[in-house]
Amino acid sequence: MSKVIANTPKAAWFIAGTDTEIGKTLIAGALLHGLTKTGVRSAGMKPVAAGAELRDGAWHNDDADVLAAEASVPLPQELTTPFLLRQATAPHIAAEQEQRTIELAHILSCYQQIAALADAVVVEGVGGFRVPLNDTHDTADLAQQLGLPVVLVVGLRLGCISHALLTAEAIAARGLRLAGWVANTVDAAMLNADANIAALKSRIDAPFLGHVPRMDELPARALVEAAASHLDFSRLPDWPRPSAANLI
Repeated sequence: MSKVIANTPKAAWFIAGTDTEIGKTLIAGALLHGLTKTGVRSAGMKPVAAGAELRDGAWHNDDADVLAAEASVPLPQELTTPFLLRQATAPHIAAEQEQRTIELAHILSCYQQIAALADAVVVEGVGGFRVPLNDTHDTADLAQQLGLPVVLVVGLRLGCISHALLTAEAIAARGLRLAGWVANTVDAAMLNADANIAALKSRIDAPFLGHVPRMDELPARALVEAAASHLDFSRLPDWPRPSAANLI
């Protein structure tokens, strides 16, 4: 499958994970937080979000809301989350229950519109790297069509080394560049976490951006800011320099 993206912003990344519920949204939000601090026009996109609730007459997904809160360019939900699904289950199943089909072409169109309005875009995947989106495509196909460098979030828990290396292989197999990776603590009681990170450092050929500890006691916005303080996004290729106004 060839890459078809045009209108690429100055900087953009696709956030992938070794599994579901391992911190992709936290890291994507932290990345947007860091971008906004540099002074660039930043936009977040969660193309497929499964799990929504009705609040104030509108459907909301917590993950999509985090990205919207951290981005500096306000955009309509129809662009940033074109497939907002109500049930928190595998997206192709949730879409089928709503008699919808997740279409990559529509996601790509929305991304191109966002890219034309922002200097930097962060696109968060859904679940792990190969979650089905419809009968023929999965999130790896979406990442390949977008053609963006990938930031991999490794959920630190038992088994994470194999999950991380397999995901890194899958990213490379799609012809995508692994721009960097993050270790995010999922299991605070995990034995030998530092040794697991060291093993991954020696095996993943991409910059290590940092290790985020478990911080359950913090509210969502403070959690994102705290996570960003543990990460060095300047190691990413194409990371923008802070604007002169922001250095004053």
